[in-house]
Amino acid sequence: MMNRNTILTPCFLDQPLPGLDELQRPGWIINQLPLPGYQLIKRIAVLQAALARYVEEALAEEGFPVSIAGDCCSSLGVLAGLRRSGIDPTLVWFDAHGDFNTWETTPSGFLGGMPLAMLAGLGEQTILEELDLEPLAQEQITLSDARDLDPGERELVNSSGITHYDDVSKLLDHRFPDRPIWVHFDTDLIDPVEVPAQNYPAPGGPNRQELGRVFEYLRSTGLIRAVSVSSWAPDLDLDGRSRDVSMELLDLLCPPAESN
Repeated sequence: MMNRNTILTPCFLDQPLPGLDELQRPGWIINQLPLPGYQLIKRIAVLQAALARYVEEALAEEGFPVSIAGDCCSSLGVLAGLRRSGIDPTLVWFDAHGDFNTWETTPSGFLGGMPLAMLAGLGEQTILEELDLEPLAQEQITLSDARDLDPGERELVNSSGITHYDDVSKLLDHRFPDRPIWVHFDTDLIDPVEVPAQNYPAPGGPNRQELGRVFEYLRSTGLIRAVSVSSWAPDLDLDGRSRDVSMELLDLLCPPAESN
């Protein structure tokens, strides 16, 4: 059985995220380093380059990399590490939002709403260039449920080559090709009634039982080689409920934590 190699990046984009570092357990790697005083994109690229190295090292040891970070731009470092290890994965992206904006579609200019588009070769590509990373083929990307899309973002999703399931349960009937799977899990996917500590809550969404069944199905394929998580908001999680539900669901995707 593969060992779980957990890499914790306690940051939101390029800034420290207080409280997330409290997740740390023995054997975890902490991806936290001084960042240069450059522009935001350059600082994120430096942080993601370090994450890529940790993912590559875990895979070289036949481990199972698990990235936990405060935002979805951490996915860029994970893909870079996978690619450097010779893995060109199928990506299953779970998120209440699409993260599929470009500079042309975004109403807010928020870089954290763009990483899936970046991975698909659309819009902002500077960080990928800094990582010497080629985008994924859009046909290798599945997005679910993305119930909260900006208007231009929705048009871009619909016109792209990615697969979009508006209901996570549709993945139970999806047959994956025989290639490694990488799962990205933004915890705001879960119904905020159950995981309320979110900076950008979106009403509705699957509950833990519904999502758990999908995660168990994905794990049963035997194809998952890496998981990345965009966390809840630690400062809003006063009772620890959002952390506990999110980590319980993460465990359904991964080798046992005791093997870390």
